[in-house]
Amino acid sequence: MKIEKTAIEGVLVFEPKLFGDERGFFMESFNQRLFDDAVGAPVAFVQDNHSRSARGVLRGLHFQRAPHAQGKLVRVAAGAVFDVAVDIRPGSATYGRWVGVELSADNHRQLWIPPGLAHGFLVLSDSADFLYKTTDYYAPQAEGSLRWDDPDLGIAWPDAGVAPVLSAKDAVAPGLRELAA
Repeated sequence: MKIEKTAIEGVLVFEPKLFGDERGFFMESFNQRLFDDAVGAPVAFVQDNHSRSARGVLRGLHFQRAPHAQGKLVRVAAGAVFDVAVDIRPGSATYGRWVGVELSADNHRQLWIPPGLAHGFLVLSDSADFLYKTTDYYAPQAEGSLRWDDPDLGIAWPDAGVAPVLSAKDAVAPGLRELAA
């Protein structure tokens, strides 16, 4: 498995090795030992989630506050998304910075987003099946969101061919300055 560091400390891209022939392919999508070695500590996942979204759906930017902050290992099983992690850890050297990676069923890449970061994605294909493992259970009292188009973040979302489709909650999410206040 190929592992790439990103511009944000702790955010990693995993690219599994594919073994293919005329029948299809095989890949190891997760290996606990390899994952723990890559992130530098044991990580326990407690929940797996699966969402399906149509082209232009933008989910995020979501996070959970301590003590329920979630680390996420995300991937796409069908379709393609532009996946974003934003550092909102107070005191972090990369606070307010973002990284974006295209994840697709074709490239098989996965993104590790450690606890304390906001996360979101934009669907680039007609639909996408998005899978993610989390390190803590969903806790509605701890959930938060960050404005997807906050000019202070300046996320360079790609053109999905349609206007972004947001949930009511995401449409009114605060910006980074409001979040920090």
